[in-house]
Amino acid sequence: MAYFRQKLNLPTERWDDLAGAAHDRAFVVAGAQTADLLADLRGAVGRAIQDGKSLDAFRKEFDAIVAKNGWTGWTGEGSQAGVAWRTRVIYQTNMATSYAAGRWAQLNDPELASLRPYWRYVHSDLVSHPRPQHQAWNGLVLHKDDPFWRSHFPPNGWGCKCTVKAASRAEIAAAQAKGLDSAPAGWDEIGDSTGAPPGIDKGWGHAPGANATRPLLEMVDAKLFKLDALIGAAMWEAMAPTLAMERQLAWWDTLEAWLADEYPRGRTAVVGTLKLDTLSWLADKGLPVPAGAEIAIRDALVRGAKQARHEAAQNALTHDEWRAVPALLESPGAIYLDGKSGKLIYVAEEIGPSKLAVEYDPARIKGIAAAVVESAFRVSDEAIAGAVKGGEWVPVEVSGRRAGVEPA
Repeated sequence: MAYFRQKLNLPTERWDDLAGAAHDRAFVVAGAQTADLLADLRGAVGRAIQDGKSLDAFRKEFDAIVAKNGWTGWTGEGSQAGVAWRTRVIYQTNMATSYAAGRWAQLNDPELASLRPYWRYVHSDLVSHPRPQHQAWNGLVLHKDDPFWRSHFPPNGWGCKCTVKAASRAEIAAAQAKGLDSAPAGWDEIGDSTGAPPGIDKGWGHAPGANATRPLLEMVDAKLFKLDALIGAAMWEAMAPTLAMERQLAWWDTLEAWLADEYPRGRTAVVGTLKLDTLSWLADKGLPVPAGAEIAIRDALVRGAKQARHEAAQNALTHDEWRAVPALLESPGAIYLDGKSGKLIYVAEEIGPSKLAVEYDPARIKGIAAAVVESAFRVSDEAIAGAVKGGEWVPVEVSGRRAGVEPA
């Protein structure tokens, strides 16, 4: 469940739009390209994984989701057999890879690995059409650090039900006696048609869960703190397509850790970066410009030690809204300057009776060279309109338009 929860919803047109290992960080359904559709499908899959729901139960939810979202043109649509095939692929693929990621984490647990550092490949006899290569790997025992596992940790293809278990001393001895204690010849030769080693389907040559770390983002965040704001903002914008998913996932992990802790401990997390046009707007208006490009949040705010000052506590953010803060800061629907406090207020793009908003003071530096989010709240369209009309909130003009107001 931890593996599945940390995925980002990613719109895709084809199943192979995403490289194999990238599936550790993204939830995709080929042809599903709208946020609402992906969210609904993700919810159905998540419930299936968490509650152990059957394929038939998932199929009922799938039918309702397709009808609700008006999804058409997807592969498998139009025939009973096609729908059965497509739902089975979505269900089995997500169930199998999530389970495998949990097994990968379990087998790599330091305490277990110190006792049983060798792993055994186990072919499943439950498949209708066994793959000869997978049958040949049955009983193969290799050290957990052998490079074979990075590409051959199952599932190794559509419908594959193979698994891996920690090997006992007796199983290690049995493998040695049968010559199954070393990777087979040619195991790492890449096929032209699949881009994967022999016996592995296209897109499946990776160990689920093995690529969930985020060293690239950590490196960039550490570097941003040392850069001038303008340089840091430019660096982030150049790398944003690569790092946006990394930042979102890192924030989700951080948020869950903070909420699970009983007390705030003065921790800070980077959740966004100021854009160059926003920095330029502040400078042009003669307003304070922060020393760094980062926008950060402290754990005390998330845990409710500091309540939102706007429209009372009932407008405090929900768990899902806190998760959405990096996306809001990356692509806000509007940015306003509070004329009295000098703080910037980012408002979400979603249309509705209330909008997600965060405010921070770009001039206030507390130990780090970052603009620190000071409150987060929900605000109505009417309240925004009143604040703008009354001159309390000034729309920030960026990217050739005034934020919050469509060009004439």
